[in-house]
Amino acid sequence: MTTEQTASGTLVAPTFDDVVAAARRLRGQAVVTPLLRSDAIDAACGGRLFFKPEVLQRTGSFKFRGAFNRISQLSEDERKRGVVAYSSGNHAQGVAAAACQLGAPALIVMPEDAPRAKLEGTRNLGADVVTYDRYTQSREAIAESIAAERGAIIVPPFDHPAVIAGQGTAGLEAANQCAALGVEPSVALVPCGGGGLIAGVATALTARLPGIQVYAVEPAGFDDTTRSLAAGERQENDPGARSVCDALLAPKPGDLTFSINRRLLAGGAVVDETEVATAMTAAFRHLKLVVEPGGAVALAAALAGKVDLAGRTALIVLSGGNVDTETYRRMLG
Repeated sequence: MTTEQTASGTLVAPTFDDVVAAARRLRGQAVVTPLLRSDAIDAACGGRLFFKPEVLQRTGSFKFRGAFNRISQLSEDERKRGVVAYSSGNHAQGVAAAACQLGAPALIVMPEDAPRAKLEGTRNLGADVVTYDRYTQSREAIAESIAAERGAIIVPPFDHPAVIAGQGTAGLEAANQCAALGVEPSVALVPCGGGGLIAGVATALTARLPGIQVYAVEPAGFDDTTRSLAAGERQENDPGARSVCDALLAPKPGDLTFSINRRLLAGGAVVDETEVATAMTAAFRHLKLVVEPGGAVALAAALAGKVDLAGRTALIVLSGGNVDTETYRRMLG
């Protein structure tokens, strides 16, 4: 691992070797999601696009990767004491599934307005759920209080080296799959909330594919990473901002994730709700996939031309597919 100088001090950032080690831990546990293509989407974008559908991952998003990598490294005593996490839903389900598999009790702090599918999915995986108001309460403070009472270990949604390394296995898989096909992407578009997925994916991709340009894609109103990259320091989102992309509503980039992303990313792109709906519809029609709003932002940026893909080979991450029926119907309608 390497050190990164951040606002809160020196933190340890995962290296490519840490991503490789995470892949070994996840072997036989996580799904090796395929690469998919669509001639129709290629024609619309003018390039050759390869999709990494983490909607097909265990619990319906990439989050299982980071959660399992983190919890699998806990001692037996730490696992017995259990884990606590905070999440709008995808990390919640990833932690619940990994904890169950590894024999650790789990409690998740979730916003009371989280999609019903994510709340129910988390409980069905055996975790206890405590809800909170995302606009007036601090999920971190609630989680820290509960963890202190229980002597439990907190598993953060993005700002932890083991979590970042676990998420990076999606990028490592994609690079290996591209190599097996004899293709070399020159650009990658990755959904970005707190920045854990793209930090891990960029760590893997830039090691395997030197010169690749990796872009963070965010929903309008939550473009904190895009603005932070431009400013050179972390920027916060307006507390009054709202978005249908519930998986990407972090108030600001993570301390560790941004220290990695400002070094590795080529830039950011921002998409609005109409562009997200168009992408969800395209994924349904052409890839035969159900993709949640936050999971579709990278495809939205490609279709809207937010990053020029003409004549290029691109990797597009579809990060999750956990969406309520009514929201999905409305977006496709």
